[in-house]
Amino acid sequence: MGTTRRRSYQLKRRATAMEQTRRRIVEATVELHRTVGPAKTTISAIAAAAGVQRPTIYSHFPNQVDLLRACQAHFLEEHPPPDLTSWLAIPDPAERLRGCLHELYAYYRATQGMTAKLLADAQTTPHLRTVMYGYYDSQRFLTNELAKRWPGKPRLVRAAVGHALDFWTWKSLLQRHLSDADAVEMMVGLLGSIAGSRTSADQ
Repeated sequence: MGTTRRRSYQLKRRATAMEQTRRRIVEATVELHRTVGPAKTTISAIAAAAGVQRPTIYSHFPNQVDLLRACQAHFLEEHPPPDLTSWLAIPDPAERLRGCLHELYAYYRATQGMTAKLLADAQTTPHLRTVMYGYYDSQRFLTNELAKRWPGKPRLVRAAVGHALDFWTWKSLLQRHLSDADAVEMMVGLLGSIAGSRTSADQ
């Protein structure tokens, strides 16, 4: 009986140690992604930052996609994105867009270092694009939903909504010293102009 308990204890300790090692690898990788970007993050750099050997990383994450997915889950747990779908029930298209953009731009501001690195590197890193498919899919969904109920040409409205939701749009307005609130009103006003309708931003 004592031997069984001892073996069970040893297995639990081993499992705990493995989980701690895995977490160190993920946290080290996330930090490297934030500072230098996924494209420049090497296995050697991860190993050094996590205090492990390269084979240890491969034993936990046999391929790049596995590691990227673990990092994505960790980052989203630390920085959960807003549930923008709650705004879609609002009938007025300007107010619906305004509410979404206020939450989205606040999230962009809170995560801009990581978001900029991910979106830039996704252009040249196929594995990263695969992992970020859900992000791109949600952007397309929101664009289509938020473009509804606006008057005007649907193609132009969708293009303007997609532009308003884009991280780089927010980033460019930030660089021009606009506050998030001003950036939101600018985008809502742009949609109102394209749609040919008045919004509360005009009043």
